[in-house]
Amino acid sequence: MTTDAAAPAAGRPQRVAILGAGSWGTALAALIARHGHHACLWGRDADVVAAIDQRHENPHYLPGIALPGALRATTDLPAALRDADLVLVAVPSHAFTHTLQALAPLRPTHAGVAWATKGFEPGSGRFLHEVAADLLGPGVPLAVVTGPSFAKEVAAGLPTALTVHADDAAFAQVVADVLHGPSFRVYTGNDLRGAELGGAMKNVLAVATGAADGMGLGLNARTGLITRGLNEMLRLNAAIGGRPETLMGLAGLGDLVLTCTGELSRNRRLGLALGRGQSIDEAVREIGQVVESIQTVDEVMRQAERHGIELPISSAVQAVLHGEITPAQALQRLLAREQRAEYDAGLFPG
Repeated sequence: MTTDAAAPAAGRPQRVAILGAGSWGTALAALIARHGHHACLWGRDADVVAAIDQRHENPHYLPGIALPGALRATTDLPAALRDADLVLVAVPSHAFTHTLQALAPLRPTHAGVAWATKGFEPGSGRFLHEVAADLLGPGVPLAVVTGPSFAKEVAAGLPTALTVHADDAAFAQVVADVLHGPSFRVYTGNDLRGAELGGAMKNVLAVATGAADGMGLGLNARTGLITRGLNEMLRLNAAIGGRPETLMGLAGLGDLVLTCTGELSRNRRLGLALGRGQSIDEAVREIGQVVESIQTVDEVMRQAERHGIELPISSAVQAVLHGEITPAQALQRLLAREQRAEYDAGLFPG
């Protein structure tokens, strides 16, 4: 693949613009700064940005966690992007298209673009790499950063493993080298479609496991939902042309287990609240941040319908999030399904 981005000199500190000053963008920016690179974080909220830049804390999203003094933050997008070697987008999926539209005319010609956003383009159901290719044009190196990670733990320096997928192996390595460090292990791959699907679908399935736990259904039920949820991911992944090994790794199974079981997961917490009888509005208000599954579930089911794939758990989550059925009714719907073989023929091609 030919790109217009030049590979950086080995060992040279990179100038990285991180777009999105929420919990994940802040955590990644802090990580990059700690690795000795020039990290500039862009955000819209002037108060949050000022706190990061001057007090070295994000009091809204990561209160109490000290950020490196070398990390700079700004509300000036052109200033953040000026002379950047790499752009890392970390905004919610609903803001991804708008952010790339703003980025496109300002991107330094040598800078590739990676994103740590999980989900689809709302309304169209397009994969984010399709959106990025459309808005940024040919020749721009693109990569997705994904895998099991809670922003709070990354910001605190706890051990984490992620994966970077790109069509351009050299660019995947550039992104991995910026992120890789003593407590942050980064792998690479070249299955953008499969990696993005895993990062999106795990949020939907976390609502199901959270709801089961909220109803007190036990660990057997939780594990069954995770395992059958992975099966749904694998079946849809096969239909879209992703590789099964992608979803058996960090981008799929790893992220699924973390999001379905970790108490820091916003999507799991949404499910817990629904399982305990709270309304969606009450739950989202208590969580206080974007809960990706609410939009992502519709795009997952759009993909499923497009490819003729049946996804019982994801479909039940969609019905619950649209207020059509209760979590208890969703459970009954799943339990009433006919017995079947565990795996479809051809799911794991030889």
